[in-house]
Amino acid sequence: MKYITFLISFSFLALRSQAQVLSVQDQANTINEVLTDRIDNLLPKLMDEAKIDCWLIVSKEYNEDPILKTFLPAEWLSARRTTMLVFFRDKNKQSIQSYAIARYQVGKSIQAAWNPEKEPNQWVALTKLIDSLNPNQIGLNTSKDYGHADGLHVTEFNELKNAMTPSQVKKIVSAEKLGVAWLETRSEKEMALYPTLLSITHQIIKEGFSNQVIQPNKTSTNDLVWWFRQKVVDLGLSTWFHPSVEIQRRVSNEQDAVIRPGDLLHVDFGISYLRLNSDVQEHAYVLLPNETTVPAELVSAFNKTNRLQDILTTTFKTGRTGNEILAASIMQAKAEGIQPSIYTHPIGLHGHAAGTTIGMWDMQQGVPGSGDYAMRPHTCYSIELNAMHKLSGWNKSVRIALEQNGYFNGSSFDYIDGRQKTMHIIR
Repeated sequence: MKYITFLISFSFLALRSQAQVLSVQDQANTINEVLTDRIDNLLPKLMDEAKIDCWLIVSKEYNEDPILKTFLPAEWLSARRTTMLVFFRDKNKQSIQSYAIARYQVGKSIQAAWNPEKEPNQWVALTKLIDSLNPNQIGLNTSKDYGHADGLHVTEFNELKNAMTPSQVKKIVSAEKLGVAWLETRSEKEMALYPTLLSITHQIIKEGFSNQVIQPNKTSTNDLVWWFRQKVVDLGLSTWFHPSVEIQRRVSNEQDAVIRPGDLLHVDFGISYLRLNSDVQEHAYVLLPNETTVPAELVSAFNKTNRLQDILTTTFKTGRTGNEILAASIMQAKAEGIQPSIYTHPIGLHGHAAGTTIGMWDMQQGVPGSGDYAMRPHTCYSIELNAMHKLSGWNKSVRIALEQNGYFNGSSFDYIDGRQKTMHIIR
């Protein structure tokens, strides 16, 4: 028994080493280092760009504003009571002043700015601080098009207005532009971490789509789905959505979920690590007894869908809207004889993140609101799409659905950890 326990422990440690997953403490230190850098070096530029010199974020415990959670240190898992953060852009000092209307500071960067013994009312303390800062505009997290930037709840808004002076109320503006930019813009430190996140994701998919995990004629898609979930937990990671595994078959009347020779498998899988997220879709093929490689027609279909990825990413341009990118990509794909469906989204601090939306599966003519948002540099996207292909021997079109994550630096796009160019093979 001790020997078996040793082997299990050894195997687990080997997996952690291979996947390069940091200890919880090292993860926390990394998260806090990245957050400090973002507040000090990224936030001033974004506030200047949005022309907002005072950004106010208010949130109740267990009812957090999505943006608030991106400012909390790793040791804070949620807001505490009513958490109030104020970021003031002091252009005279060329700095950001960060305050918490709280008894204690929030991490290393956000200083406490409330003494309840002198001013018992937290809302009054907030308005007094704002008065001392005398900002030109007070940005609040309200947004029509982005739930990520619409985190101010009506109760807090009413409390705030009741505590504010009339002149302060007049300065209120939506912080949507600032909030979306904060969420979608990736720093150099974050981009140094992202390849590891995608490498781990790809490693897990590669193992899942192998004979180590799949036994043809025995393993079901549900077995594989829960293997992915368990693998994430065993590595000390988490996921932001439940994975899915699907089968396409030459004979459509075989509807059981057991994985069999000749099946085309598809997985949709992602993880969360160091506050960043991945979202990947890949394919595997289960060889028939007389096969040694993936059939040529399937390879051709896969290559055409890779081409669709290229068509899409070469249309990326700073200032171009998601709807413009979508229209140009679909037109080019159809001109090349590809039947496209494009539903690409930003990725980063959220899986389905804020930023430039490039189609949705049911909105191939364009997405009102978020599809009209212009692409910005230093942003990440989940290149999610599919193409339909008619293949001999298949009684319905085969859908090749791919998804990989990449970075747009303002002039060019690159996949963070490469992309799938050949199918995984199950023997």
